[in-house]
Amino acid sequence: MEKSCKLCPQLFWVISIPVFIIICLLTALTLVILLPFAYFGSVKIVNSIVFGWSRLVFLVMGKRLRVQGKRNILKGKRYILLANHSSLFDILAITAFYPGVSWFGREHLLRIPVFGKLLRMNNYVPMRASDLRNTKEMIAELTARTKGHTVAIFPEGTRTMDGSFSKFRKGFLHVMKATELEILPVTLNGFYRLKPKNRFYINFLSKIGVVVHQPIQSGDLINLSDNEIIDTVKGVIESAYEPILSK
Repeated sequence: MEKSCKLCPQLFWVISIPVFIIICLLTALTLVILLPFAYFGSVKIVNSIVFGWSRLVFLVMGKRLRVQGKRNILKGKRYILLANHSSLFDILAITAFYPGVSWFGREHLLRIPVFGKLLRMNNYVPMRASDLRNTKEMIAELTARTKGHTVAIFPEGTRTMDGSFSKFRKGFLHVMKATELEILPVTLNGFYRLKPKNRFYINFLSKIGVVVHQPIQSGDLINLSDNEIIDTVKGVIESAYEPILSK
């Protein structure tokens, strides 16, 4: 179907502009609604609003987010959630099924109008320049966040430029060793095709999905080398990756 649609890119360009405007307005409205609840510390209400906002954004794009393996998340349990990264909408995909997570990611996301403020309200920890002092501060902040929240990290560090997995960085290892939390691997499918970093328009024909894997206990990893841990976690996430949905 898509191969025969030669005008799809031009059509997607035209449709994407009003869709992005609606998403920005929806995000701004969500921020206004969140402010009083965030101020008074109404965590459950904030999480419910974030969940609804994430779902609405996908609805605006005409997308149905399929989530498999949600039963692998035990109520009241905290994890280090690790997922592959290919699109700005990856964050929404995770908050659409796990709205109460803290985030660790690129500092520049906080400079995005409206969206950056929403991230701050959802316990976002920015990744700063990696000198020794900043690294210690970030690890300390992340460790503190895990006392009440699951922490979500994109171990690739940045979005893929070609749909394939990039090298996993070692940052999450420090958090794992400091907290001894279980790793919750998550595979995001179809998001590179939906809206990659190097393309403006949204592909409205794409199919998107999430696979939540069984948690990996820190005890099963702690005696492995750093590279072995990375290979193990990356292998689990890659095992459910569907490139056909992402290219």
